Amino acid sequence: MKGTLFYVHDPMCSWCWGFKPALDGLLEQLPASVSVKRVLGGLAQDSDQPMPLAMQQALQQTWLRIQEVIPGTRFNFDFWTQNQPRRSTWPACRAVLAAAGQDAQFEVPMITAIQHAYYLHAQNPSETHVLTDLAAGIGCDTDQFSRYLHSEAAHRELQENRRMAHDLGAHGFPSLFFRNAGMVLSAVIVDYRRPATMLEQIEQANLA
Repeated sequence: MKGTLFYVHDPMCSWCWGFKPALDGLLEQLPASVSVKRVLGGLAQDSDQPMPLAMQQALQQTWLRIQEVIPGTRFNFDFWTQNQPRRSTWPACRAVLAAAGQDAQFEVPMITAIQHAYYLHAQNPSETHVLTDLAAGIGCDTDQFSRYLHSEAAHRELQENRRMAHDLGAHGFPSLFFRNAGMVLSAVIVDYRRPATMLEQIEQANLA
């Protein structure tokens, strides 16, 4: 099997957090001949405005729903009382790009660090100082990271990712697509519990 698996996500997407164990299981089973491309869809643009209370309450209900649908998913609800939430995920997305720009091996650790900070440790990845601390924790050069995080180049790179997500046909996160050696692109239905069902779809798409 040869081809590319595209994973469209946002590090501050709560469903992507719930999907992480199934995604990890899927990636462990993929043959080495299949490359994996993570695409940042970018849920919410930059904003300094406090998140409206109604949205905060809706997101807390989403967290509860995810815990029902995906048993074992953990959330630290202290986030909502210990922070001033903002509906702004693009900084976290650019942080992933800034880390990966230093070394491709920093990409996944940065995503994981953001998720752990947000969902387990009640930290706010919409804040620059939080992202910089996380970058330092995975070994990034923080001066280089900080320069890139809010640069025009970082903004352009994120918009390129968002265009790719649109061109793939992503209508929400997480989304998966497989492009086989014949350049045929197929959507893969996300299964939050069973990696094997997604692998079967990829094997069928490989034959398309």
